Amino acid sequence: MLCRATCISLAGMFLAASTGAEARSDSQIWGTASANFKFSDSWRLSEELVTRFSDNRNGLYEIEATTMLNYKVAKDVTLAAGYVHNPQYASGDFTVMERRAREQVTFDNVAKLGRGKLSARLRLEQRWREHIDGTGWRLRPYVKYSLPFAGKAAVNFSSETFFNLNSTSFQRQKGLDRVRNLVSISGPLSTKVNAEVGYMNQHGFVRGGPDSSDNIAYLGLSANF
Repeated sequence: MLCRATCISLAGMFLAASTGAEARSDSQIWGTASANFKFSDSWRLSEELVTRFSDNRNGLYEIEATTMLNYKVAKDVTLAAGYVHNPQYASGDFTVMERRAREQVTFDNVAKLGRGKLSARLRLEQRWREHIDGTGWRLRPYVKYSLPFAGKAAVNFSSETFFNLNSTSFQRQKGLDRVRNLVSISGPLSTKVNAEVGYMNQHGFVRGGPDSSDNIAYLGLSANF
């Protein structure tokens, strides 16, 4: 399953790159702040807050607040499950509340390629929107390659593919939905805090119309306790 998810995510990355010239574009800024609290060698709680701003949507359009409980089942394998609180906006005004259940398995150090390391994650989500019927099921395979340089800093290349497993009134398109490709540089700000900055392209596949292509400035901070 891991090999298949990795291949699917990489295939989505190349497909997005090959069709980007035909897409409708948007400029965005995404900010992420996360904190990880280690309870034991096996158990960890993670909290994450994501804010997203768009030119085409006139400012703030989405907030994601996520709580996940993580359990390490092996040295490089972690299971996790949690909840995503996802209010959405138009021109800064609230439009709809989305709630998600999320389950995932993460594989660290899948392979060593040169001086860098490959990791992967397989994420499953169930989505609900207030006052709208239906449950949207979505699968998100993710791969990341990190290459260290200058001590503890690293350059990172990642790709995440979104597959809608069904369709609802708000998740209208079944199958391949979008691909997020990120190139970033990360490094420690202190012994507990890490920073990441980079460029992301989010390519949306639209049946019966032009695709979308979001050009995103990505900023992230993470802390470990």
